[in-house]
Amino acid sequence: MTAILFLLPIALLLGGAGLGAFLWALKSGQFDDPDGAAARILLDDDLEESDEEEEDPTP
Repeated sequence: MTAILFLLPIALLLGGAGLGAFLWALKSGQFDDPDGAAARILLDDDLEESDEEEEDPTP
């Protein structure tokens, strides 16, 4: 019985801390554009830059 009295407040405190961290992340915009980051990883910007560097305009 004393274990419940000890563990219950700890569990509620940890749950509240998790909820507070989630709400803070939601408010600060951490979840605004989940699809944009997933699509951005597929773009090959480095390849386009290296193609431009390889072109030599001098004859």
